[in-house]
Amino acid sequence: MKILLLAPHPFYKDRGTPIAVELLIETLAAQGHEIDVLTYHEGEDRAYANTRIRRIAPPPFVRNVPAGISLKKLICDVPFFFKALGMVRRGSYSVVHATEESVFIALWLQRFCGQPYVYDMDSSLPQQVVETIPALALLSPLMRAFERAAIRHARLVLPVCDNLMRVAREAGAREAVLLRDISLLEAIPQEDRPLSELPAFDGVTFLYSGNLQEHQGIDLLLQSFALAARRVTRIRLVVVGGAKAQVDRYRGMAGRLGVAGQTVFLGPLPVRRLKATCAAADVLVSPRLKGQNTPMKIYTYLDSGRAVLATDLPTHTEVLNPDIAMLAAPHPEAFAEAMVELAANPALRRDLAERARRVVQTEYSLARYRQVLGDAYDRLSVSLSTRSAPASSG
Repeated sequence: MKILLLAPHPFYKDRGTPIAVELLIETLAAQGHEIDVLTYHEGEDRAYANTRIRRIAPPPFVRNVPAGISLKKLICDVPFFFKALGMVRRGSYSVVHATEESVFIALWLQRFCGQPYVYDMDSSLPQQVVETIPALALLSPLMRAFERAAIRHARLVLPVCDNLMRVAREAGAREAVLLRDISLLEAIPQEDRPLSELPAFDGVTFLYSGNLQEHQGIDLLLQSFALAARRVTRIRLVVVGGAKAQVDRYRGMAGRLGVAGQTVFLGPLPVRRLKATCAAADVLVSPRLKGQNTPMKIYTYLDSGRAVLATDLPTHTEVLNPDIAMLAAPHPEAFAEAMVELAANPALRRDLAERARRVVQTEYSLARYRQVLGDAYDRLSVSLSTRSAPASSG
């Protein structure tokens, strides 16, 4: 099939959604599909088999588009829409594969151009908007109506977690296939050299890797670590990721909490350094406070051979359970207590890590991802061919 993949974000960048899009491109291309990718003006140029990258013209004064909802992103979506429209009119695509908010562009293209589309559903957009901008809560019913329409009119919906699968089914999805994220340690070639950026340490290292947006719970993490550090002397916290302004803010917070000397901020590291990053830790933490979808990092954490500590919230518990991870209430005292317990118990850390790795290798492998996506597209191809075939005369 000829696919137009809508990727409304900077591409490629070493962060969650672009990484997922790269995996999608590589999988679909390997299955023989021809892909045109439409993305923003920013990002690293990369070459993929059977794939062409198309970018919007740079909007005036729009640079460094961040992850998540922002004014810069909304500005970019205007030329993105018109370029998508032009490509559909000229391109004879079998299907549009829409990620993030581009599903609403795909819905418009379906209604007015007859273009079938796939909805790659990695979050509930109304929930994400309200969590980011609470003042828009009054618009939530309208946004949910648009989301239901986008789901109903898609030829295929690919939710990334069980909660989003329920949303898709309740909205009346024609076909919905659960396509979970996977460990990036398997999906992306990793460098074997140790993490030289981190000083040697003979205690227990807790490590967070990811962006430093508010919903990730870094405030909770630092407050909890400060409490735990009063009870356990040989521990440190390492934070990987974040823009400079975010790192500066949290470095100041660590100083005010009295743990600046035990907290290391490394800033962003390439995704090919994930193996070394995880290996530098004793415990990998995800203090996320909001959202229903499972963070992509969780699958890598589970595959790392290190214990995992996460908040006991739906964003984690669709994949995590007490057999494979330590779960703690999203409060500083409870999260600190879990940190103290893990720091004091190397056997517990080892057992959690071993059980987690067995689960991720059987249920969340790259081979399974490829099979699920390939089977879904095979059925879609048959469905689209049947729909477009002329009726026989008789």
